[in-house]
Amino acid sequence: MSDLRELYQEVILDHNKRPRNFQKLEGANRTADGYNPLCGDQITVYVLVEDDVIKDIAFQGSGCAISKASASVMTAMVKGKTTAEAEGLFEAFHKMVTADLSAVSDPLVVGKLAAFAGVREFPVRVKCATLPWHTLHAALEGREQPASTE
Repeated sequence: MSDLRELYQEVILDHNKRPRNFQKLEGANRTADGYNPLCGDQITVYVLVEDDVIKDIAFQGSGCAISKASASVMTAMVKGKTTAEAEGLFEAFHKMVTADLSAVSDPLVVGKLAAFAGVREFPVRVKCATLPWHTLHAALEGREQPASTE
């Protein structure tokens, strides 16, 4: 089990050091800001949605390693998905980090997001991991007020 935890830590560290899709996305037609007042994480998510499909997605911001890595993994996972599929991934991720892995029914989702499963043991870090997902949700809904973990 410790080997698995080490692998997950490596995934988080890699995505923090070399975040995927970390840029402003010119041409985005949906954007939202997110803020975690507890940790100070701030994020902007840029999404290009065409025919209900996320054609492109990017993010910018500052925050802890978990927040940045979560945003990086999220953008890589939802690119090319429908908005409904992205919302489903949000729900699965949220269940995983707030409950347990058995609460997530799709093993493929668990496999890709499992690196963050351990944050449920640290309630303060759950907000760091979920901030990018809440911000994506706000962008897809077209909300104007910033997404928050509170």
